[in-house]
Amino acid sequence: MTPISPTRLADRLRARFGERVDNLVVAHGIVTIEVTPAHLVEVCTALRDEPDFRFAQLTDLCGVDYLGYGEGEWATSDEATGQGFSRGVTGQSAPGRFDWNTRPRHPQFLRRFASVVHLLSFEHDIRLRVRCFAPEDALPVLPTLTSVWPVANWYEREAFDLFGIVYEGHPDLRRILTDYGFVGHPFRKDFPLIGNVEVRYDPEAQRVVYEPVSSVTPRVTVARVVREDSRWKTAREEAADDWQES
Repeated sequence: MTPISPTRLADRLRARFGERVDNLVVAHGIVTIEVTPAHLVEVCTALRDEPDFRFAQLTDLCGVDYLGYGEGEWATSDEATGQGFSRGVTGQSAPGRFDWNTRPRHPQFLRRFASVVHLLSFEHDIRLRVRCFAPEDALPVLPTLTSVWPVANWYEREAFDLFGIVYEGHPDLRRILTDYGFVGHPFRKDFPLIGNVEVRYDPEAQRVVYEPVSSVTPRVTVARVVREDSRWKTAREEAADDWQES
């Protein structure tokens, strides 16, 4: 094993891929690169096979919805509690909290859906994050990575189920967590948090019936606010910063 630093990895990535990598960021001891869909499989194959990288393991793949990023009830720094615990607030709109067409345009995220891959190189003892934005917001389509890392199969099915991202070339793209007749994608930011329907047993019909949600009050659980505060740095983060500076 020949460990390399995040800065060294970033230099190798720039030298190898050039313009095929749209954006490269080194932060918190990890490198993140953005790759266009047209180059995703090519770049990932090189990351797996070439001696400078050897990212043999895909540890995670997930979908991301950037709808409302940094806006709405999530911008809560003025209302954060001293302990930083989650708290419930009233949603700002119904049925979903945000609307993509009228959203404020965040300068960093101009597309809505992305697929994020986390890779691990055992040979160089380092991790890498690869992000790829779908070119279309109405129907997000990205190439599958199952030909590069077969383990991506169920991860991509999960992202398809929860976010509606279609992975072109996937051998068996079906829902994996929701029911067969489920309508919509529950992790999209415009999907109502209380759902669209609720079920109950109807004693007269002697069966389970589906009805519009009426028994649940829409509430939003706002996560704790994440701040860049050096007082709360862990020993691991400090070691990563020292390593990067060296």
